[in-house]
Amino acid sequence: MELEWYHFAIAILGSTFAGGINTLAGNGSIITLSILTELLGLPGNMANGTNRIGVFTQSTAGAWVFYRNGRLDFSKSRYYILLTILGSIAGVIVATQISNEAFRNVFRFLMIVMLVVILVNPKRWIKPTENTTPQNWWILTPVYLALGFYGGFIQMGMGVVFLAVMVLYSKYKLLEANAVKAFVIAIYTFIVILIFHWQGLIDWKIGLLMAVGQTAGGYLMARIASISEKANIWAHRLLVVTVLLAIFKLFNLHTLFL
Repeated sequence: MELEWYHFAIAILGSTFAGGINTLAGNGSIITLSILTELLGLPGNMANGTNRIGVFTQSTAGAWVFYRNGRLDFSKSRYYILLTILGSIAGVIVATQISNEAFRNVFRFLMIVMLVVILVNPKRWIKPTENTTPQNWWILTPVYLALGFYGGFIQMGMGVVFLAVMVLYSKYKLLEANAVKAFVIAIYTFIVILIFHWQGLIDWKIGLLMAVGQTAGGYLMARIASISEKANIWAHRLLVVTVLLAIFKLFNLHTLFL
């Protein structure tokens, strides 16, 4: 497929929007993966690997801004971070060996479950209660390992699921959970990129181009969120919208209006 200038223009604009969504809510990879496969014509596994470049740069930029603004507490989050990273290594090894189509089918129904979780009692997301009881580490450990595996395997939707666990189970405020999400995704994505590159599953030219847009979107959204008093409210609203759009895309419901 011969690429025209407008292909690259759409890729930049789409990746910028995806970077902002990923920083404040999640699921921006459904946009970038669609661009890579449907617009730019990359095979599934190649698109999966190439997409990680922008995920890494935008997550790094977002995590840095959150840290500079006092939103990232390493002492409180280090165990979650370690478990997620360990799980991601196993996930990316699997991702380089098999197609992600079967997992995408599971992901479609996972998004429906997530929509219900997000909409029921939204105050849990905006103003979560403090976790005054000790967490069950026998539950926490496999949950965060599974989160890491999912992120290493396909990434798409990782932000939404990660935020759900951090806010509803670990009782983080939504903005603080976003800061941890950005940092942990940046760390494990660096490892994921090395493995994908070793397998020859990254198109660096396209990946770096889209990374420019994703990084700009992630940086700007993190700056806005860090200083906004209503960041938690807007993050929840954006989360609802992105999950709805994902459901429409994954079930091809958008074709009903075309």
